[in-house]
Amino acid sequence: MPRPERPLELDGTALVEFAVDLRRLRQDIGGPSYRELGKRGGYSATTLAEAAGGRRFPSLEVTLAYVRACDGDVELWEQRWHSLAAELNATVVAEPEDYDQAPYVGLSVYRAEDASRFFGRERLVDDLLALVQRQKFVAVFGPSGSGKSSLIRAGLLPRLPAHVLRTPGDHPMRLVPGFPSDQETVVVVDQFEEVFTLCQDADERTRFIAELLGRRAVIGVRSDFYTHCCMIPELAGALQDSQFTVGPMTAEELRRAITLPAVKANCTVESNLAATLIAHAHGQAGVLPLLSHALLETWRRRSGNRLTLTGFQAVGGIDGALAKTAEAVYGSLDARQQGRARDLFRRLAVLGENTEDTKRRISPAELDDDQDTAVVLDRCTAARLVVRDTDSIEITHEALIRTWPRFREWLSSDRDGQRVHRELTHATDVWEQLDRDRSALYRGARLAIAREWATRSQALTVRERAFVEASTDAEAEEHVLARRRAKRLGYLVGVLAALLVVSAVTTFYAVRTRNDITSQRNSAIAQNLASEAVVEHRANPSLGLQLGLAAHNLAATRKTRDAVLSTLATVVTAHDEEVYTATFSSDGTLATAGRDHSIHLWNVSDRRKPVRLGTLTGHTGAVRALSYRADGKVLASSGDDGTVRLWAEQKEIAALTGMGSVRAATFSPDGQTLVAGSGTGEVRTWNVSDPRNPVLTATVRGHTDAVRTVAFSLDGKTLATGSDDHSVRLWQDGAEIMSLSGNRIDVYDLAFSPDGRTLAVGSGNDKPVRLWNVTDPRKPAELPSLTGHEDVVGSVAFSPDGRTLASGSDDRTVRLWNVTDPGHVTEIATLSGAAIAVADIAFSPDGRTLVWTMFDPTMRLLNADLGAAVAEACGSAGARLTEDEWRRHVPDVPYTPPC
Repeated sequence: MPRPERPLELDGTALVEFAVDLRRLRQDIGGPSYRELGKRGGYSATTLAEAAGGRRFPSLEVTLAYVRACDGDVELWEQRWHSLAAELNATVVAEPEDYDQAPYVGLSVYRAEDASRFFGRERLVDDLLALVQRQKFVAVFGPSGSGKSSLIRAGLLPRLPAHVLRTPGDHPMRLVPGFPSDQETVVVVDQFEEVFTLCQDADERTRFIAELLGRRAVIGVRSDFYTHCCMIPELAGALQDSQFTVGPMTAEELRRAITLPAVKANCTVESNLAATLIAHAHGQAGVLPLLSHALLETWRRRSGNRLTLTGFQAVGGIDGALAKTAEAVYGSLDARQQGRARDLFRRLAVLGENTEDTKRRISPAELDDDQDTAVVLDRCTAARLVVRDTDSIEITHEALIRTWPRFREWLSSDRDGQRVHRELTHATDVWEQLDRDRSALYRGARLAIAREWATRSQALTVRERAFVEASTDAEAEEHVLARRRAKRLGYLVGVLAALLVVSAVTTFYAVRTRNDITSQRNSAIAQNLASEAVVEHRANPSLGLQLGLAAHNLAATRKTRDAVLSTLATVVTAHDEEVYTATFSSDGTLATAGRDHSIHLWNVSDRRKPVRLGTLTGHTGAVRALSYRADGKVLASSGDDGTVRLWAEQKEIAALTGMGSVRAATFSPDGQTLVAGSGTGEVRTWNVSDPRNPVLTATVRGHTDAVRTVAFSLDGKTLATGSDDHSVRLWQDGAEIMSLSGNRIDVYDLAFSPDGRTLAVGSGNDKPVRLWNVTDPRKPAELPSLTGHEDVVGSVAFSPDGRTLASGSDDRTVRLWNVTDPGHVTEIATLSGAAIAVADIAFSPDGRTLVWTMFDPTMRLLNADLGAAVAEACGSAGARLTEDEWRRHVPDVPYTPPC
């Protein structure tokens, strides 16, 4: 017979009340023994009994296991556990200690003075020092958050006899006068990517790089700017033998980095906490600043001199600690200060162009000098979200961009407006540097764009507002002068001639051109109304569609038809974050995936009301590619977690690993072969005749950079691969037969036409869609390129009948092309209205539905038969456009409802 449970001493403390309620849960289900609870919950009877003992605070996992075993409300108890953890930890460290006494630096970079607490990279420091001693120029590459800056500053610099450390900023040549005159002192330039993100002068950038190449120098560069470096011939040449890569820490390196700083500060790290941290961080290249921040916050909540798993869980874990800190600071501000915080953090980031967003260093003079701004800066600095000195302000680490959802939302909304603001800020700086010279003011289209953005934003500072107002006044004065000159000239030259001409032709012209004038007026109004319809559709889809139909009714032009099509597309929120890829199975099931690590399956037989069929989970990083086997029974997925996963009947049946980030994967047409391209440039193939037991059949290495896209011809004989090394390569039987690299093509996507004769390439240069005749793949012939897109084309897809090619671009449009004759392609339609770049495009297997996804959580669906789409539009528009709405949008034309 089991021993009776020890009575609790009801002293009114929160921990005892927690234990009392746990015991009450057990009694509510009949009071089973702890041995029986252990069988249900997966923990020992002793562990579960101690959880309800009232002496020690149980871990979150043990608490939830106890609650599940008692059929309790898991979500409610998880919230209660976190509340109690916060309360108990607040009593452990009543006052936050000085950050300078902490054994961890949080988001900050380890500096030379932090060398005594910089652990885990000893071997890498030795290797880097040896390379610096051998080579005159060394480039240290690593992803954001891999610790390359700390490696350089706290690892390398203390071991160099003489050095100077700099960051480029927006004018890197200003650094050069401070460089040493001797050739022995090493010039160290950290955050070298700023020469691309902040420096706007290409000539200054080139001169600065030439200056570095003439000295002993070490540069630290984010790895996603490797391509930028390779585009400068002199720098690319210097990189041949001088690259040093910083990757993820090993488990042992992580253990040293976690435990030894604490030991040096006379603290200990619980073994289960160390094991949890290592498991979370192992193999993750960009996680180090998040790990350091989580450790710093755990140290502040330590129990005595012990860093505990409970304290770590209370701060939100590795992924949640930083966001929790940032949200706590944001929540402490009033509404006005929160607006200032949003504007501040937007200024502290540079929006990426085919790269991740990066941090930006600003001058304090860029901000308004008021109390609200001072409060925001003080609190963000105190929480180590921002670092500042007398000359600059910047976020502590770019990890804040990746992990704070609110920051990402601020940057993802109205990116075009933010770019307008950055250009306006730069123009204001130039204007003030030139003593407010009128010639530096905005005029014309730039002023109109800036004014339009300023009317819907509250982010302008006093100095920027003064610039816009001065520009407006200057343009108004110039217009007045221009009108006066035109008026005088008109009097001198044309008074008599005008009277004679008017009197001679007025009657004839009025009669003959009355209809033409009406038609031209309607056409002009229709063009404007079509543009308004696309914009209105974002906020009010029904009204946007009706305005598009009204425009098409006034003047049936290509532009008005495109407006109808753009507003007819069904917009669906498909994921929690950006949707990177979409593909159809042979039975018409749609699969989508993206940044939130999940794959959703959809029934889109009714384009207006897609139905989610299921969700596949298993990836631990963003999912970049999807491909169905021809029979539609097996789905392949690949992504940033370095795996290719196979799914059948909504269950994972195999996982292929060891490739680094995998952006491309596809089945051969016969379904017997799976091909994937890796971030290292490898292309691997597997025999998947038994998809539950894939067999690796080949690994080919022809590309020198990440493989972004792979595609098979319909007969399965030719494989095309596209890479960040600017080439498209064609393969047969595992051997390369042709490389399309003569024009240094920026390759983003590939697609073979159904007849196998044409290869379409989504590109990023002045010819965004390139076509090749690959009837003989050993002798491809380039066809005329397709122009019209104004930015990178990231996705291309042929319709099943091969008559139509769809292309999606960063210019936020999808264009459809008639490719019946690939040598004489014509554009069919331009679908616009999106607020962000297009990520992927797919046709349904019956060719009736076109789907495109965005770099946001949405996807759009449209009837691919464009004529039928326009014809059925009236039935989808709902109620007719009222006369009042008509007069508000079309005041100069009699009321003629569109449907």
